[in-house]
Amino acid sequence: MITDLKILKERERQVYLKGEEPFDMKCDVKSTAGSVSQRACVFCGSRVVLYPVADALHLVHGPIGCAAYTWDIRGALSSGPELHRKSFSTDLTEKEVIFGGEKKLYQALNELIEKHSPKAAFVYSTCIVGIIGDDVGAVAKRVAKEKDIPVIPVHSEGFKGTKKDGYQAACTALLKLVGKGDIKGISKTSINILGEFNIGGEAWMITEYYKKMGVEVVSVLTGDSRIENIKKAHGASLNVVQCSGSMLYLAKKMEEEYGIPFIRVSYFGLEDTSKALYDVASIFKDNTDVMEKTKILVKEEVLKIYEDLLFYKKHLTGKRAAIYVGGAFKAFSLIKALKFLGMKTVLVGSQTGNDEDYEILRDMCDDGTVILDDSNPIELSKYIVEKKADLFIGGVKERPIAYKMGIGFCDHNHERKTPLAGFKGMYNFADEVYSTVMSPVWKFCPIRPELYDNPFLKRGIL
Repeated sequence: MITDLKILKERERQVYLKGEEPFDMKCDVKSTAGSVSQRACVFCGSRVVLYPVADALHLVHGPIGCAAYTWDIRGALSSGPELHRKSFSTDLTEKEVIFGGEKKLYQALNELIEKHSPKAAFVYSTCIVGIIGDDVGAVAKRVAKEKDIPVIPVHSEGFKGTKKDGYQAACTALLKLVGKGDIKGISKTSINILGEFNIGGEAWMITEYYKKMGVEVVSVLTGDSRIENIKKAHGASLNVVQCSGSMLYLAKKMEEEYGIPFIRVSYFGLEDTSKALYDVASIFKDNTDVMEKTKILVKEEVLKIYEDLLFYKKHLTGKRAAIYVGGAFKAFSLIKALKFLGMKTVLVGSQTGNDEDYEILRDMCDDGTVILDDSNPIELSKYIVEKKADLFIGGVKERPIAYKMGIGFCDHNHERKTPLAGFKGMYNFADEVYSTVMSPVWKFCPIRPELYDNPFLKRGIL
């Protein structure tokens, strides 16, 4: 492990430099107090999973700040209703903290359901609700009976765990809908896509691939999702899990309750997108047309972009990239895609990785690569400078770090507008990386050489 003054002592085992010592990562733990973690809270974790359900009412039971913080939290494009893009809150004040907020919650639900006629309602518990003890479940049950729609409590009090616990709270809420719909007429060659959130239209692209393969997509959870489709998700023959960190729990529970097997895939990069489609086709081997159509599809899509990718690779070979993402599974595909473009990954980390994830990252990375769990701005800044990265790939909270360090940034989180999944997504990614890394602007703001020996950086206070 790396042990110097720039790392909090409690975090020493959450930072690993490949090639120095035996691998012994500590992960899957609560953030260290004082580390200014890049992680979000439990409530935020639940919101990023459920938010894209477009025809549902999303009501945040708590102070107004919680709703403001998570408004429009994903790109989450919809092909129809956009009720999810409205931000609703019970706006709890000192009065409700003292006397309770159940009455206000009941009134808010009734008013909003009357006005917007949603197909279902999700009610999110925040920190203060957990402290004052409002019985959100009882209120939800009462309103559901009176209004005859599903009203589902999401137990996502922010203080009770990590962002990953928020994922589980969201999956638990979705399970209350799954199994309630009519599954007549669903093909045996059918799937659910789990963990795809349609940030830039990816769900539409991926669904179109499967349509060309002859595979029916019953439900996408939760990108451009509809309550009725979620209710009949148990009728699919296979669950295809894209973002394993957020949806693996749901896949496992559906396997237990409905006997639906699942596979983990990634739709990022040529290699992983092709493998994902072939893996699904191989599951339906009794339908020989599926595999033949898949081969034709993959060949056609790769040929469309391959020459352009070779152009980008010629210019990007030798450049160095740093990666910090939410789920570690996403990092696997990023490393492969960067390698295809001739780039080297010098730093990789995640907010919610587990032991297995970090062992895979260790095997994928070269000696000298820094591997981080639940990092913070000081550590990320330090290693970007030390490893002389040309590009930082992360989310909205990592963008300022990259620009302050004087290097390019690529948004791979849920605020972006450009689709990065599938074959077209690989072209978009390569084009963005090329445009960013090769921009002449970096000639005017390079990382200052004096930073490498800066005592303030060494002491962790830069």
